[in-house]
Amino acid sequence: MTGRRVLPGTRRATGAGRTTRARRTTGPLAALLAAVTLAVTVAGSAAGCGIAPTDVQERAKPPTVEVPPPSKTIYLLKNDQLALEPADVESDTVESLLTALFAASSQPLGDRDTALRGFTFEGIEDSLNPVQRDEVQLPRTSTLTVFVKGDGRLSKLGKAQIVCTAQQDAAFEQVKIVHKYANRPSRTEGRFICGDLK
Repeated sequence: MTGRRVLPGTRRATGAGRTTRARRTTGPLAALLAAVTLAVTVAGSAAGCGIAPTDVQERAKPPTVEVPPPSKTIYLLKNDQLALEPADVESDTVESLLTALFAASSQPLGDRDTALRGFTFEGIEDSLNPVQRDEVQLPRTSTLTVFVKGDGRLSKLGKAQIVCTAQQDAAFEQVKIVHKYANRPSRTEGRFICGDLK
């Protein structure tokens, strides 16, 4: 026989030894490589999708529109211009403010004045919370109706005092003035907004 001499009975043992050594080497190495590959894949996936592994953060609440409450002020006149003045009232309701506005006609105003002398306040009516009539719900509007009484002519400045005082309550988009007379039918002066009368 030529070549390397092989002793009888050693081929199978040598082959088995080599196979066993290979399995012992590659078994742990394969497990280690698999673990590293899995870790890299997970990290890459998290980075690739742009998701940071952080807790959920609570953002600011969405903006809401709030209607400011009316102020305890009324509009008088100074040098024939509207002038905002504090009102001595317990409540800041529109009815209280308009009552104070008309009552100012009989009070000393110093360097202030009013175009409402000779007129009286007869009340208000609104349909922010409409009533039912004959089982029919009346439509909801944002118009305030102000009733005034007097025999004279209601000037533009007088209307401005009424409308601008009432519209401090932002719920009312316009003000309707109804002029009552002692000996003739009432007359609607019109619908106004404060900005048009200043």
